[in-house]
Amino acid sequence: MILSKPRQVPPPLDGARASAYARFIPREELSSFASWEPGDISDAPGAEPLRRAREPEAAVDPVAALAEQMRATRQAGYQDGYRDGLVALEGFKQSFAAQTTAQVATLVASLGEQLEALQQEMAATLARAATQMARQVVRSELATRPECVGVVAEQAIEALLLSARHIVMRVHPDDQVLVEAGAGDALAARGVRLVADPAIQRGGCRVDSDIGIVDATIGERWRRAATLLGSDAPWSDPADGEAS
Repeated sequence: MILSKPRQVPPPLDGARASAYARFIPREELSSFASWEPGDISDAPGAEPLRRAREPEAAVDPVAALAEQMRATRQAGYQDGYRDGLVALEGFKQSFAAQTTAQVATLVASLGEQLEALQQEMAATLARAATQMARQVVRSELATRPECVGVVAEQAIEALLLSARHIVMRVHPDDQVLVEAGAGDALAARGVRLVADPAIQRGGCRVDSDIGIVDATIGERWRRAATLLGSDAPWSDPADGEAS
């Protein structure tokens, strides 16, 4: 709206004090004017709160509200379930790892025990085979070279202390002549009396004295040799069908 600037109107001649709005301004005194009309005040500052106050609130749809609440509840339940599922999965993985580790440890320990038992069994089998072979070799040697008993008798005399007296050597009757031929000088030097004794196995002897006994029988010598091989197999084995 554009208003023209009013003209300066001189005061009345009578000098009376009059209000500036005491009279109407004649049309001819205005150079230009325009009528004022009220416009849309919705765009004016502060009009939005007034419009909101005048507008009635929209009615709430209970079905839509219930659906929205159900959707929110479902979403919250999904998130809680997902979180609980992750926690349960992590717990299961830790439990499974611990159980698997315990099972593997038990299996390894069991395998170790079985391997150790197998090694011991193999060692025992090897020692048994070695002693059986050695026994056959010794028996064959005694059968083919019976004169070796002379060497055994001489070694038994050397093992006896020089201070020993009343020395008696007992040998198998079949070995007596062989011992006299192979160790006669050693027996004479120590004053040993040679006695035939059927209780002594062939290939060995036993020396008795006043201070001790030297057991050089084939059975005792075999026991010491078998012990070194890790076996306790006796010299006379019924499974061989032989008696020494």
